[in-house]
Amino acid sequence: MDATAQKLERLVDRLGAGAVLTEHGDMIRYLRDWPGDVEGRALAVLRPDTTQAVAQAVRLCAELGLGIVPQGGNTGLTEAGTPQGRDQVVISLERLNRIRSMSPDDFAAVVEAGCVLETLKAAVDAADRYFPLALGAQGSCQIGGNVSTNAGGINVLRYGMTRDLILGLEVVLADGTIWDGLSVLRKDNRGIDLKQLFIGAEGTLGIVTAVAIKLLPRPEHVETALVALPSVGDVMALYRRARPACCDLISAFELMRPEALAFARDAYPDLAYPIPPDYPAYALMELTASGPIDLRAILDAFLEAEMEAGTVLDGVVAASRQQALNLWKIREGMNEGQALRGMHLRTDISVPLSRVADYIAEASEAIAAALPQCDCAAYGHVGDGNIHFNVLPPRGTERAAALAIMAEAKSILYAILDRFDGSISAEHGIGRAKKADFTKRLEPAQAGMLIAIKQALDPQWRMNPGSQLDRPQ
Repeated sequence: MDATAQKLERLVDRLGAGAVLTEHGDMIRYLRDWPGDVEGRALAVLRPDTTQAVAQAVRLCAELGLGIVPQGGNTGLTEAGTPQGRDQVVISLERLNRIRSMSPDDFAAVVEAGCVLETLKAAVDAADRYFPLALGAQGSCQIGGNVSTNAGGINVLRYGMTRDLILGLEVVLADGTIWDGLSVLRKDNRGIDLKQLFIGAEGTLGIVTAVAIKLLPRPEHVETALVALPSVGDVMALYRRARPACCDLISAFELMRPEALAFARDAYPDLAYPIPPDYPAYALMELTASGPIDLRAILDAFLEAEMEAGTVLDGVVAASRQQALNLWKIREGMNEGQALRGMHLRTDISVPLSRVADYIAEASEAIAAALPQCDCAAYGHVGDGNIHFNVLPPRGTERAAALAIMAEAKSILYAILDRFDGSISAEHGIGRAKKADFTKRLEPAQAGMLIAIKQALDPQWRMNPGSQLDRPQ
C-alpha cells in the first residue's frame, strides 16, 4: 500500500467512512470554485459534525502532514476555499449547522459555522429580531464563511461588515486546540480582542466552528426606490444629500448604469423595467426603520424635492414588498447576466466616497481605449465606496485569450486604483486569486506583523496553505 492509500485508510479509520469523501464524483462540488472557472485537487473531503470532530480531524491531519482547506458554502470569489493538491484535504463545515441558542432579550444568538445564512436569518426573524447581513449568495453561503471572509453585502453602510456583527467565536486552532470565545457581551475590554484575528483570515489561522452574533430590532418599515440620474457623479451627490434628509435611515444604496439593466434582462428575459432602461445612471435605495415613524413620507419628501430641483430625472417607489423585490431582482439579475457571458474579470474595489465617480470615469475611459472590444459593468454598494468594475471579453472568446484580456484589464484598473488610494478587495477577501496583487502592495511593517501572527498560530503553515500569504523561504 502506497503512502497516499495509507493516509486515506487512516482518515477513514479514525474519522468514520461517513465523514470522509474520497471519490472524485463525490468531491467535485467541494473542488470547484463558485463561478466554475477553477477546479482544485484534494486527497479527501472531511465532513465533521461537531466541534470536537473538527479538532480530531485537525490533529489527525497534523499527524499525516496534510494541509487543511476549511470550507463553508463554497460561494467565495477569490479561490480561498479551493484546495491545491493531493497533500491537502478540505474540511467542510456544512454538517455543523445547528442554532445553539437564540436569545432575543440579549439581542444575540449562537450558531454553528455551517448554518446557511438564509436559514439563520429566517430563524432570527421568527424570534422577532433581525440579522442584517444580506448577500446575493445567502441561500448557499454559511455564517462561518461569512466570518472568515468578513463578508460585506448590501447593508454595510448602515450596519457594517460581518466584523461589526460578531460578538464571539469558537475556533479550532492549527494544533487541534479548541478556543471557546463565544461571549455575547457587548462590552468586554479585557485586553486584545482575539476574535478579530480570525475574522477575514480565510481559515489561515484556524477553523471557525461557531459564532455569537448580534441581533437587532426587526425593521417594521421598509421603503425601496429606483431613481434615474444624469450621471454617476449625480448618484454620489444624491447619496450625500439623502443621508441627512432621510434621517440616516438608509440601509442600502446601490449604483447601476444602463448596461447593468441590460445584463439583468439577459438573465431574466421577462423582467419588467419600471422606468426606461437607458438613463445614464441609476440609484437603488432602501430605507428601514422600527417604531412609530412614517418612513414613506420621509422618502417621498426627499425624492419630490430632488425631482423639483431637476437632479432626479425619473423614479419609482415600490408600493408593496413584492414590487420592492422586483426592483432588487434587477440588481441581482445583472450578476447572473454577466455569468452567462462566461469567463470575465470580476473586481471588488473600494475608494473614498468622494472619488467613486472619478474612478469610474477614468477607469471606463482607460478600458475603452485599451480594450474597445470588451464590455464593462460598473456598479456596486457605493454608499460605502465599494465598486464592482467588471470587464467582459467578447462572446465566444477562447479561454487563453480571455485570460490575457482579463490580466490586461486588471493591470489597468489596479494602476488607477493605486493612485486613488483604494483597496483591491472591498468585501470578497484575498484567497489565492488576489494573493499576488495583495502581497506586492503590502508595506513591510504590515507584512511582518501578518507573518508573525501566522507563524505563532500555525507554525507549520498547514491552515489553508497558499491562501493570502506564501510561507517565507
